[in-house]
Amino acid sequence: MAGRVESGRTDKADSAFRTIGEVAQDLGIAQHVLRYWETRFPQLRPLQRAGNRRYYRPADVALVRRIDALLNREGYTIKGVQQLLAASATAPADSAPAPAPNDDDLIAALESVRDELRAALAAD
Repeated sequence: MAGRVESGRTDKADSAFRTIGEVAQDLGIAQHVLRYWETRFPQLRPLQRAGNRRYYRPADVALVRRIDALLNREGYTIKGVQQLLAASATAPADSAPAPAPNDDDLIAALESVRDELRAALAAD
């Protein structure tokens, strides 16, 4: 539920901005590590308000999660993650996933598979 505190964590709407403390607590990453990552990954730029208070947008939080996963679970180095993020940012539009087939195409494909299975069973 939005706005409730459960086990020391404030639950906010997914679209809400988060402070560095909230992000650090939610993800189990020290605040100084998040500040360090800001110096190493130019893609990670939370908003900074008066007194240099940091506010992480939902996209920033998602990027922190991705960086954390790459560094701490998949074994990438800082340099490796930098290269991976830079490559994904400059990927051409051609590499975008193909659009999902429409219902008619999907039905035709399923009917084709059904017919092939029917023929294979009849041959036995």
